[in-house]
Amino acid sequence: MDIQNSLIIETLKNCGREVYLVGGSVRDALLNRKTYDNDIIVTDEDARTFAQNLARTLDAVFIPLDEENKIYRLVMKDKVNYIDITNPVEGSLEKDIMRRDFTINSIVLNLRTGEIIDLTGGREDLKNGIIRMIKPENFDDDPLRMLRAFRFESVLGFDIEPQTLEAVKSRVNLISKPAVERINCEILKLFEGKYTVKALFSMDETGLLNLIFPPIIDVKKVPPNTHHHLDLFHHSAEVVNQIQQLYETAPAAVKEHLETHDFGGTARLGHLKLAGFLHDIGKFQTWTIEESGRHRFIKHDDVGAKMADSLLKKMHFSKKQIEYITKMIKLHIYPSSVIQAPNLSEKHYTRYIRKMENDVIDNIILAKADRLSAQGSAITPEILANNLNGLDKMLNYYLSIKDTLKPLPKLIDGKEIMEILNLKPSPKLGEIVNALKEAQISGDVNTKEEAVEFVKVYNTRQ
Repeated sequence: MDIQNSLIIETLKNCGREVYLVGGSVRDALLNRKTYDNDIIVTDEDARTFAQNLARTLDAVFIPLDEENKIYRLVMKDKVNYIDITNPVEGSLEKDIMRRDFTINSIVLNLRTGEIIDLTGGREDLKNGIIRMIKPENFDDDPLRMLRAFRFESVLGFDIEPQTLEAVKSRVNLISKPAVERINCEILKLFEGKYTVKALFSMDETGLLNLIFPPIIDVKKVPPNTHHHLDLFHHSAEVVNQIQQLYETAPAAVKEHLETHDFGGTARLGHLKLAGFLHDIGKFQTWTIEESGRHRFIKHDDVGAKMADSLLKKMHFSKKQIEYITKMIKLHIYPSSVIQAPNLSEKHYTRYIRKMENDVIDNIILAKADRLSAQGSAITPEILANNLNGLDKMLNYYLSIKDTLKPLPKLIDGKEIMEILNLKPSPKLGEIVNALKEAQISGDVNTKEEAVEFVKVYNTRQ
């Protein structure tokens, strides 16, 4: 077992106390995976006292997480690594181990002696790629553990053993008990994993997926059609799969962008895959079938974005997260419409790039994934190739100019517009600001004088 020879581990080894490394850090060390969170049980000193002394030694920030259960966190100066410290449940290391969620998370390392303690068969389950509960009633203690099973399935690619799935299935309604903030944190970690689709199908098997994402109930009612070889549920899952594959084979610049943490505690990739899963949730509400038999979903992108906005607000996602995900849903058709423009030129590309700002890569990847996941009888190989080639050309153009592209100048701001038009803050003001931005993107407005004239004329037309 190779534990990273870090300042944290070395300090804990030599602290003179009975300290045990437990949980994800041991699991990840056995799997040769990087880990930044270290869960520590100290058995021969009060956890608060130990944590405060260790914080001073490591020059870390001490944060009480749960005074009642004596759980404390140390955040290291790099703000990446952290240590969670507690005393064992009822003063017993064995009882503490048996109260945990899964066998793979219950392996303990005595940092003083180097002894590995494995009371539940966790090492064997790691070897065989199995996610196994320790006891069904541990889900009752914290129902979020049910969702964690699928998060680990997504991240590790392991199989959830049948009895664990059955235990989740019989308790699925308990998922309403944990705080929604904890649920959305697990959901984003799940979508960030390499094996997201596998986990989504397992969640669906237990009924958990419908409870967390109620719009999926109606999504499952939409069958395949001439444009989609898959029913809508499996199409949505396949979009997630294609986003993951496109990420894995992408150029370095695309990978680097999708790995950035611009909102929330997880990367853009996880947010984009969540948007991909939800991108067609507006289709059931907009579904019509013409006399010819053609299925139509007019404005499903707008409807879906509004539905996602409502859903994500209930789940307490942040404003920035909601804006990003709903933007991806609302504009998932946009890149393909741009490349179909007559006399397509760099001007069309630039206008698209200006409109999408820092989300160009994400939006094009979503459009490609959507196209690859919809290959019904009406989609010929030529249509598919032309669409993908067109999207690739636009992406390559963006990558070639993004470092030299200057932001649009702010010709006049909202305060100036209010003074010019004698307006007060209102939805109308926001509409004028957006219209002015669109005019700048199109190249119709380039100077302050033109901007002033534009808002005056626009105001008289409304």
